[in-house]
Amino acid sequence: MTFQCFGGFARRVAAVAAVSAMMATGAVAAEKVTYLFPAPDFLPAFTPFQVAKAKGYYEDAGLDIDFRIGKGGADVAKQVAVGNADLGGGIGDTPIIVRANGLPVKGVALLGGKALTQIIIRDDTGASDVASLKGKKVGVMAFQDTTYYNLLAALEAAGLSKNDVDIQAVGPAGMVQLMISGDLDAISGTPDWAASIEGAGVDLTVLPINDMFPAMAQAILSSDDTIENKPEIVGGFVQATLHGLRDVMEDPEGSAKLLAENVPQFHGKEAFLTEVMKRYTDLVYSGTDMADLGKFDPERVKAVEDFYLEAGIISNAPPLDDLFTNEFVK
Repeated sequence: MTFQCFGGFARRVAAVAAVSAMMATGAVAAEKVTYLFPAPDFLPAFTPFQVAKAKGYYEDAGLDIDFRIGKGGADVAKQVAVGNADLGGGIGDTPIIVRANGLPVKGVALLGGKALTQIIIRDDTGASDVASLKGKKVGVMAFQDTTYYNLLAALEAAGLSKNDVDIQAVGPAGMVQLMISGDLDAISGTPDWAASIEGAGVDLTVLPINDMFPAMAQAILSSDDTIENKPEIVGGFVQATLHGLRDVMEDPEGSAKLLAENVPQFHGKEAFLTEVMKRYTDLVYSGTDMADLGKFDPERVKAVEDFYLEAGIISNAPPLDDLFTNEFVK
């Protein structure tokens, strides 16, 4: 049994090495790959993927990518687990939740060393930190979403519980619109939402959840079956996407221009996108050495899993080796 496991791992390592070599020579036959986003693919959060696609990194890896849209990270994980998509997107903590429910899904790359979400507060509420949100209206995407779970962790770090604030699940559109209108005092949200709200003339205080709780960034997800039987697809996709991510971090202006040129929803919005890319780089993508970009930190994963277990979000804690692998990250 031990020999078989080692053999499987060795085959996957060899496959990833072969992909790297073929990427360098261009000798890769295109293979159709379905990637499922948890939300509309034009959102700024997915810029590394759009940059990789526009610059031909997936094509260079021998992959013909079909981007599709799911219904949130949990739905994406389910579709990946049952084979309806080769790969998909979620948050680094998504496997913790779905694996506990029996879905054989792992994270194969983490897109940043910090948390995806921040606590975003309207300055005119008088609140300046999480503790001062007591009695305030705080928005989250949904009650089964990372924005909610991260909010719970931030509240706990400030000595509050979910009963100390008025938490409202308002969906993606409501997160921005209700903050602009003043119907919400704060949200647990992402850098692009904060930029949109400030663009409407609302002064904000942005508190990184990363400073309160070791939450995680976006992750690329794959099933155990795909990892075992199609390692060249996983490796090629991961490496191409990380190439796109590095480009965003090193050249946010150029990446914003590329997105504006290739995504109709952002034509003429280069300045806004540049600001968003800078925020993502500072608040989400950084926090790890470039040499380790894409890797999961076992201690961070364990801390999130422990919190989820203690908070009753999951009923059992899957082994860490079942939640992620760093074997495809170079």
